[in-house]
Amino acid sequence: MLPMFKLGLIINPWSGIGGAMALKGSDGADIRQQALAQGAIPQANNKMRLALEVLLPLQSKIQLLTAAADMGADLANELGFTTQVIYSQDHIQTEAEDTENAATALMAAGVDVILFAGGDGTARNICQIVGEKIPVIGVPAGCKIHSGVYAVTPKAAGKVVEQLVNGELVSVSEAEVKDIDEQRFREGKVIAKHFGDMLVPSALQYVQATKSGGQESEELVLDDIAAEIIENMDDELYIMGSGSTVAAVMDALGLENTLLGVDVLQHQQLLHSDVTAKQLLNIIQASQQPVKLVITLIGGQGHIFGRGNQQLSPDVIRAIGRDNIIIVATKAKLNALNGRPLITDTGDVELDRQLCGLIRITSGYRDHVLYPLASPGNEQ
Repeated sequence: MLPMFKLGLIINPWSGIGGAMALKGSDGADIRQQALAQGAIPQANNKMRLALEVLLPLQSKIQLLTAAADMGADLANELGFTTQVIYSQDHIQTEAEDTENAATALMAAGVDVILFAGGDGTARNICQIVGEKIPVIGVPAGCKIHSGVYAVTPKAAGKVVEQLVNGELVSVSEAEVKDIDEQRFREGKVIAKHFGDMLVPSALQYVQATKSGGQESEELVLDDIAAEIIENMDDELYIMGSGSTVAAVMDALGLENTLLGVDVLQHQQLLHSDVTAKQLLNIIQASQQPVKLVITLIGGQGHIFGRGNQQLSPDVIRAIGRDNIIIVATKAKLNALNGRPLITDTGDVELDRQLCGLIRITSGYRDHVLYPLASPGNEQ
């Protein structure tokens, strides 16, 4: 079975409370008090309920991490999810800082994705903490929904999480976070500002290098993958792993490639060929620039570490860091795994545990998917 899915949950319980009262938003304690005085009933938890109800059949596969009380824990416990409270607010009416504190705690806990209910202000608060580090899915519950990080409906948000939990291929893309000035909005003026971007999973569509019928053209997709990697190369050192997909990047650069070895590039030029684990570690430690690692999986097996690339030792992988690992693979290669996760078998149990979870895979030009990564013994 797949590893336990770590779902982060944040609810802004006051989101949207001013909408029904024609207050044009919910920002500020005075507006919330005014809405309550007029008989407004908070609805954000009810919106999130619709999303979580989709996931009820998958409860045994999900570890839900959230904030206390009406920021998530009350609803999660009521629905029967295995719940861990990672943040507790110390006041009755939650504020923006509570959303940010909860997001910070979820990041530290290593959740796979954050599911949140709110409006543009909530998205802005979460973006401030999360950025593009982990995927998020918004459940629309606010008066203002200008940001592109929200699902079409609460149930749609639940369906995307369902796909992720089941290990299905799910695309991931950058989406804008926007918010408007509520005071100007109440004056009849809509002024939306861009505050950042977050990674958003969505239903998978074959949009890059496809033929009719949705079948990938292997040659075209490899060209697309190479173009994506090369376009994003900057001053960093690039460690290029073994395998034919990585070889396609080297071919596109016009560089000699060690098909069954590991090479090192900088400024799109070959610095070192067929290096050892010791040499790699020395190169990384001496580097004044960040280091990226480009690897692929073994077809049919799904291993990314521990099979044919022992040069990528636990010490080397730790020195690089999970966030700097770039996995490249075609969707056809991932689909051939029939839902089995990728495998990390570094020989270091603790490192394998740290690497596990959803990971972003480059599958074309500006085309990425999320896919689970597991350790030995958890791959079935």
